[in-house]
Amino acid sequence: MSAASESRSIEQAAEPGETLERPAGIEERSEVVVVGAGMVGAALACLLGGAGVEVTLVDARESLLDPEAVGRGQPGMRVSALTPVSQRLLERLGVWEWMAARRVSPYRHMQVWDAEGSGEVSFSSEQAGVAKLGHIVENDVTQAALEQRLVSLPSVRLLLGARVTALEATDGRRYLRLADGRRLVAPLVVAADGARSPLRELAGIETRERDTGHRAVVTTVKVERPHGEVARQAFLPTGPLAFLPLRIDGERHHCSIVWSTSPEEAERLMGLAPEALGNELAGGIDHRLGEVTVVDRAVAFPLVQRHAQRYVLPGLALVGDAAHSIHPLAGQGVNLGLMDAAVLAEELLAARSRGVSLGDERWLARYARRRRGDNAGMLALMDGFRLLFGASHPALALARNLGLGAVDRLTPLKRLMMQQAIGHRGRLPASCR
Repeated sequence: MSAASESRSIEQAAEPGETLERPAGIEERSEVVVVGAGMVGAALACLLGGAGVEVTLVDARESLLDPEAVGRGQPGMRVSALTPVSQRLLERLGVWEWMAARRVSPYRHMQVWDAEGSGEVSFSSEQAGVAKLGHIVENDVTQAALEQRLVSLPSVRLLLGARVTALEATDGRRYLRLADGRRLVAPLVVAADGARSPLRELAGIETRERDTGHRAVVTTVKVERPHGEVARQAFLPTGPLAFLPLRIDGERHHCSIVWSTSPEEAERLMGLAPEALGNELAGGIDHRLGEVTVVDRAVAFPLVQRHAQRYVLPGLALVGDAAHSIHPLAGQGVNLGLMDAAVLAEELLAARSRGVSLGDERWLARYARRRRGDNAGMLALMDGFRLLFGASHPALALARNLGLGAVDRLTPLKRLMMQQAIGHRGRLPASCR
């Protein structure tokens, strides 16, 4: 990251206790303002900025990640299972090579089973017709790669330490007021500011919200037997337990853990000593990887599924978790968000080439039509899985096992499951083909 690029692309708000004097009423204009510079917002800004669109990217964080610090030593606890489709997008953005040089962990097999019965589904990348089913990647690695791309783009301006306090619309434009007094103006504002999106609230867009009744317990472990680049998920009576394979310094004995369980069980697990938690984890997957050693602290967070009732308004669009947040059951959350970014960028660039305002709601509706159905389908699928595998009724337990066995035997059903896993759903944007 060059100093020249950084000074051109980044502006920071005042340090704590410092006041920046700005002339009242000054408007800062761009073609698109993106609020939220996480993975999805950063990817959208890269796609638009790479095509020459003037983008202002606003984020409350005070600084970017240090690219020299990420992907080194102990792996971060927050990881994503990036599909081959998401990989192609990141390759198109020119960031995947850097990520791969840091740390990405491929998986070539998936195993899903019911811990209360004999039902099991397994498949491989070879069966799916791809080199790899996906990669487990620390979120910070993806984030740092995208940030480095951002600061190299002359048409992207990144405002750090900036908090949005008001959203207005007039004369076919959107106006954002920041806490430091500046006013941003653009035909289009994009909310990429997370599941509790303040911008979505300012716009008055309601969400359908469902508390899954689960908390996710997350940590990193070392396993006795090599994981063999297999992503494993066991459906336990208290909720699904995932062992996601990590490759650390070339060895295959680490896994990222996501155990979605009841609040009471999560509290119990969080109170265990590391050795006891390791024993619980080993038993949770039938000791398939031998002894399990917890090598990081465990954290827990509530799992709430949300879906915005609208994705677009005149001059406003929602992407990523601001539009939808999903149970981590299938590891699809970030992939859905990256697909939002790719589709919205494709539609905006098409509008721009035709001289259509980027805030035109009729054109933005094209994005909403392409993404809402896919996202709603995945949300419903995950909710169905959660309810089916969370039920203790003997008849439902039998149905689960028969169903998993049927999927494993019937090629068309298994192929559909594989296509879902690798991200091949619907009409892909050109940046992901």
